[in-house]
Amino acid sequence: MVEQNWESGKLLRDKRIVVTGCSSGIGKETARLVKQLGGEVLGVDVNKTDDHVDELYIADMSDRRTIKALVMALPTRIDGIANIAGLPPTAPADKVVLVNLVGLKFFTESMIPKLNDNASIVNLASLAGIGWQQAIPAIQASEHLEFEDVASFNRQHQISNEGGRSYFFTKEALVVWTMQNRWTWRDRGIRMNAVSPGPVDTPILKDFVQTLGARAEEDMKVMDRPGRPEDIAPAVAFCLSDMSGWLRGVNLPVDGGMMSHILCNMNQL
Repeated sequence: MVEQNWESGKLLRDKRIVVTGCSSGIGKETARLVKQLGGEVLGVDVNKTDDHVDELYIADMSDRRTIKALVMALPTRIDGIANIAGLPPTAPADKVVLVNLVGLKFFTESMIPKLNDNASIVNLASLAGIGWQQAIPAIQASEHLEFEDVASFNRQHQISNEGGRSYFFTKEALVVWTMQNRWTWRDRGIRMNAVSPGPVDTPILKDFVQTLGARAEEDMKVMDRPGRPEDIAPAVAFCLSDMSGWLRGVNLPVDGGMMSHILCNMNQL
């Protein structure tokens, strides 16, 4: 049985957590909260930051060689990974797929030997991944997608910036990958789950509104407010903690009720 220590008041006490995308937005708030809850933060980002990290590793998550160097540089005995680094739909489509999906998967799989038993992997997905059932052929084709094949893959499957498709696809595929790996490392007690925010008031919110236009504006009308990083980080921290020990392959919506709203409308409820 995993020793549970949340009664101490420090949910992540003595846990060593890797947080990618730690310099801004949800990643920065997650790093801050992990520290507050007693954890050690190994931050990863393309930008320098001194906020809420014990050690910072500069890395481009779209580049295989850089990720390999990052994995070699990170210490062992890691208790959790928060995969939060990501690009918005206004970035070039190939780069979005590289960072949000291919690089994330390669980094995570490469890190497994460095994880402690009973470690937790948390993938920041998105409400944008809700329609994954309609993208199964492309998702299956991306299962073993290599860095150098992303451009041709995107052309073949018509994954471009139009309508934010590159971003939506990466989140759909990430939700599915999370579910598929519900038991992959069960012999070591390592679990993987996802957290799916709705619209969040971060520096990239304007990118989503710009890309989705009227669609985004309509979604925002039914919400009481956009989310904040402080709304999302506690869900990530919970999934990193021992309290989530029996969550396996779960996609947790943290979206002010937006997913329920969409599902009810889709099913005429």
